[in-house]
Order: sequence, then structure tokens, then C-alpha cells
Amino acid sequence: MFAQKKKYMKINFMNKIYVVALLCSLFVSQNSFAQGLIILEGNYQGKNIYVQNPYGNSAGVGFCVTEVKVNGNITTDEVNSSAFEIDMKPWKLNIGDKVEIKVFHKEGCKPKILNPEVLKPKSTFEVVSMSADKDGTIKWTTKSETGKLSFAIEQFKWNKWVKVGEVDGVGTPTSNDYTFKISPNSGKNQVRVRQTDYSGQPRLSKAVELTSDLPEVDFAPLKASKDVNFFEKGKNDKAVETMYEIYDQYGNIVKKGFGSKVDVSNLQKGGYFLNFDNKMGEFVKK
Repeated sequence: MFAQKKKYMKINFMNKIYVVALLCSLFVSQNSFAQGLIILEGNYQGKNIYVQNPYGNSAGVGFCVTEVKVNGNITTDEVNSSAFEIDMKPWKLNIGDKVEIKVFHKEGCKPKILNPEVLKPKSTFEVVSMSADKDGTIKWTTKSETGKLSFAIEQFKWNKWVKVGEVDGVGTPTSNDYTFKISPNSGKNQVRVRQTDYSGQPRLSKAVELTSDLPEVDFAPLKASKDVNFFEKGKNDKAVETMYEIYDQYGNIVKKGFGSKVDVSNLQKGGYFLNFDNKMGEFVKK
């Protein structure tokens, strides 16, 4: 009986060793598979990605990057190097195609993407044609777009280009048609479109012109306590809607909008500059 008990104790002890060993094995296994992830998303611009790849992690073993995927596919790039290139050519992407790159790496280290900007959309559009109707309808056709960037529509007034709207770009190199309707000034109008990409440098179309039949606009009073009113010149009783901006004496914009009048009752007393229609004027807040 003592021999049986001794045998049981030995088996139990061995089981405990096995359990401890199994837990240790699982712990090591989990840590060996623990990894970080860097995700890059954007549009293919015909460029490859360069990665700086440090050696070792907290355990000090091997290079940091373990695997790279492009749009879910494992690459064959040689990642066991202090720097490597993610070659985009094998994936037969077209300019402007969506790209997702996943860089898997060990814990305790982090690779560096040297040129992530090559996946950001770039303004490359060319205007094939652009026209402006008398009612303010602007139409333009582009080609050679390589990424989805919005077009800002700008109208020249008050001695500057003023943004009056925005249209989302299609972002494909084929022919793309766009339409936008501005609120014309009286008389001559100039309009253009602009895109600005990650570089901060705007890409501009040439300006097109239109001449509207709208009446010339004036405003009153020159000394206002409540409202400044816009009306057809020479006809104070005929209200006209117009885009406007009001600046204080320091050049700070205090009000902007579109309408036949603007409430100035909450402005501090003093002189103000008023931009409206295609004109610039001044008034005093009493």
C-alpha cells in the first residue's frame, strides 16, 4: 500500500511538472508570436515603399520586420535586412488604385517607413475644357487625375480669389466631367478651380469669364445701428441678395454670408470694411 501511495505521489508530481512545462511553453509561444503592425493606406502613384528595418527587439534576436502584405497578399521582399524596398510592380496596380500595406514587426522594436507620402493622392489633373454660362453654371472636364482630391471653386472678387464651393474629384485618369453653380456678381465674373495635395502646393486651372445680367448692387445706411441692407443701385426699395464679408479696422473678418441684409447690431461701435457684389465699401456702426 505504501508502494502504491509512493507511485501515486510520483505520478502526481510528474503531472504537475508537465502542466508547468505546458504553461511555460504556451507563454513562450505566445510571446514569440506577439507582434506589432503598421498599416499604410492610400493610392498607387507608381512608386515603391522604402523601409528602415532595425535589428533585434527586446530579446535582441533578428531583424524587426517579420512579414509584409500588399492588399492582403504576402510579398516576397527580402525583409532580413537593415533597409528594404516594398516592390509594387508584381501587383500590377494602375495609377490611382487603392493600396493597403501591412508591415508586421516584432514587439520591442519599430521599423520606419521612409516615404509614406508616395501613397497620398497627388494633384495631377489637366483641364480638357472649361466653360461658364451666364447663369453661373461652371462646367469642366479633366484627365490624368491620380487620386481623389476635392476641387475648390474660386471666384475673383474684392481684388482676391474667394472660395465659393467645393466638388469631390473622381480621381481616375480617364475623362471626368464636373458641374458647379456659383452666385454671379453683377457684370464681369472670373472663375477657376483649384486642387491642393499633401505638398501644400495648389494646382490651378485657367480662369473662365462670364458676364451676368444681374443689376448693380449698393448698400445703406453708411451709419448703421441694426442692419446693413443690399439693394439694386438707384432702387432702395428693391432688395438684392449678395455674398458679403465684413472686416474690422484690424483686418479681422467679423461676419460673412449671403443675403439681402446683414445684422450688425452685435458689432462694436466703430468703422468697418464691407465687401459685397463685386465692390468694396465702408460703414460705421453707431
